[in-house]
Amino acid sequence: MEENIFRKLLEERGWRLTKQRNAILQKAFSYKGHFDPESLYLAMRGKGMKASRASVYRTLNLLCECGLVEKVGKTEQGTIYEQSAGRKHHDHMICIQCGEIIEFYSEKIEKLQEKICRELDFKGKNHTLEIRGYCRHCHAGENGLEGDSSHGY
Repeated sequence: MEENIFRKLLEERGWRLTKQRNAILQKAFSYKGHFDPESLYLAMRGKGMKASRASVYRTLNLLCECGLVEKVGKTEQGTIYEQSAGRKHHDHMICIQCGEIIEFYSEKIEKLQEKICRELDFKGKNHTLEIRGYCRHCHAGENGLEGDSSHGY
């Protein structure tokens, strides 16, 4: 399914699904969670697959355009991606110290966003919610709040 969606985008542009592009697509979809372009590139090189860093970045941008992959956000390590095809909508909390990404879903937040869109006569199509802060492991040292999760959000 993913390959057909990707092939369609490429054909619309008059491009081909090359071995490199297909290998990058397959490797991106082998991840069950979040990944970064450098890890994807190094994993491909480690398995003897030939793809340049530039090809990895360009192909990830194309996969984002056709909705198969999406950018989760930027961390100290760079841009983080995840598969979006076939996955339910969710939002993210990103630890600004260790880079941990926590996925969550809140019906209350979704309903509030819909309400705001209605009130402002705005037709929302999609959204990305990213909360940056400290995960439970990293906030222990922040302001001496060891084990206290009552601060922040």
